[in-house]
Amino acid sequence: MFRGVSPINLDAKGRMAVPARYRDLIEQLCANQLVATIDTEARCLLLYPLPEWELIQAKIEALPSYNPAARRIQRLLIGHATDLELDASGRLLLPTMLREYAQLDKKLVLVGQGKKFEIWDETLWNQTREEYLQAVSDAVLPEEMQLLSL
Repeated sequence: MFRGVSPINLDAKGRMAVPARYRDLIEQLCANQLVATIDTEARCLLLYPLPEWELIQAKIEALPSYNPAARRIQRLLIGHATDLELDASGRLLLPTMLREYAQLDKKLVLVGQGKKFEIWDETLWNQTREEYLQAVSDAVLPEEMQLLSL
């Protein structure tokens, strides 16, 4: 579904234009209804088509709230989840709180992750990508990954 890295500009009002190549698919999947939330592992945002988010949210809600780690995830992911709608010009208005969390400035990167996107500040993405590339030589791949033929 969603793949690739797309550079995007954030306007002064906090809007980002979704690349045209994704707009028809977003319309088909979710009638332009999306949900953005924070990523708890990195300073980026997660952007889901609404039906996909509803599946994730149901799983998160099913976690035992008396478990501190589960409660943390519930508070962070569901608590920051924000309904967004792609406007007629293909733009999304990113709320200030989410932009501040992800340290989003004028230049963004939209990273396709299959069923969702990640939204990164361009500089932070470039730094993180370089860290990932440097760590590749030290990484031990799961057995399933070793079986893939690239």
